[in-house]
Amino acid sequence: MMTDTEQDLYPSRQKPRPEWLERRDPVVHGQPGQEPPVDRELIDQFVRDGFVVLEDVFSPEEVKALTREANALRERGGLIPESRISERGMGGADAVRSVFAPHRQSDVFERLAADERLSGLAQFILGDDVYIHQSRINYKPAFRGKDFYWHSDFETWHTEDGMPRMRAISMSVMLTDNHPHSGPTMFMPGSHMNYVTCVGETPNEHYRESLKKQEYGVPDGDSLARLSKLGGIEGPAPKAGSVVVFDCNTMHGSNSNITPYERINAFFVFNAWSNRLRDPFGNTQPRPEFVAHRQVKEPIRALKTLPPFPVGGR
Repeated sequence: MMTDTEQDLYPSRQKPRPEWLERRDPVVHGQPGQEPPVDRELIDQFVRDGFVVLEDVFSPEEVKALTREANALRERGGLIPESRISERGMGGADAVRSVFAPHRQSDVFERLAADERLSGLAQFILGDDVYIHQSRINYKPAFRGKDFYWHSDFETWHTEDGMPRMRAISMSVMLTDNHPHSGPTMFMPGSHMNYVTCVGETPNEHYRESLKKQEYGVPDGDSLARLSKLGGIEGPAPKAGSVVVFDCNTMHGSNSNITPYERINAFFVFNAWSNRLRDPFGNTQPRPEFVAHRQVKEPIRALKTLPPFPVGGR
């Protein structure tokens, strides 16, 4: 008899028409009676909406050090050459879209991933030890930053990476002030409670294109319209130092940035240790290690007392 981690509880890209499947996992796995590391009302909002904004988590001095390191990674690249992703079109080769796995290429971002303000909250929400499934620095450059189309991260992580259950969350650390007109991430509140399957068999090495523009794992327009009618669309534009926390199945996306204001954020996906990856449920080859981490020896050890972020990484 197959276990829950072996069964495909969320099949997608297998049928000619999209379906809505019932969510089989709780949103918060914290133990009864356990006090959260943030106000309880923020946890309640996260459960209801599938996302929450935490203001003033990191100080201006910390943000300055993190931004300095993010800019250095963009300019020099990291230890993993393939992890530096350029924008598509319009001279995109000169505009970096993302640098993946910064916590494996920089002491600064390795420490940020373990910071208790992030990892401690992840442990509470997921009710387990945690590790980083994916990390990246997202750059939405002024005038040339392209859109990220609507999607559920879990649909991709389940189908292309082999993540068994909805027991992962994303945390986006704002390194620049956001503006409503510069392409901040938009969310469909409540969408995390429905799993929308996608249509189309995924080709191998799809990641080479999807990291710039996703063609598979894209929800259909009717489902997106239905989700927006049920919960609306919200586009929070928090200031630098804030953290946006969202569930792995929350529908989200962002518009292009044609303003003079750059957007930079450090993005970490915390997965429950008990929810580690198996073979992709879409019967494709696993995506490379810099995109989806399989070679993880132990959970994160949360760092409580932290000195200032160092200047320059490894």
